Amino acid sequence: MLRLHKFLRLPAAKRKVWLQAFALLCAVRLGLWLLPFATVQRLLRQLRRRRQDTVLHIATLIHALTVLSRYVPHATCLVQALTAHTLLKRHGYPAKLHLGVAKTGAAGLQAHAWVEQHGRVVIGAVEDLARYTPLPLVEGLRS
Repeated sequence: MLRLHKFLRLPAAKRKVWLQAFALLCAVRLGLWLLPFATVQRLLRQLRRRRQDTVLHIATLIHALTVLSRYVPHATCLVQALTAHTLLKRHGYPAKLHLGVAKTGAAGLQAHAWVEQHGRVVIGAVEDLARYTPLPLVEGLRS
């Protein structure tokens, strides 16, 4: 109840960002659960093309995604990165989505997703990010 009260006390612009982030976070999570990745990519690409002229404060969006991902089951780094990338691009910000893999132990692989803006990681930062090799398949997600 306290969290709802805090949310309702936010300025309208921030509430709108939080609601957009939550709706898209849930949609991406469901999409990745129900649809092939290529279909989710295509749908998000279409959504990114619908530009919004409203101002989006990146720090507010990233904070919202970080907090809200705790309330969406299995909102992994991929879900958060796809959501952040889509919202940033939709609001006209340059953003680059990375999917990377790293070797773990004997022939094991670990994957991670993150979003960069002007070379700075805005979501998905981890201490050992340098050990992940970005996959080229993400190139199609730039637009």
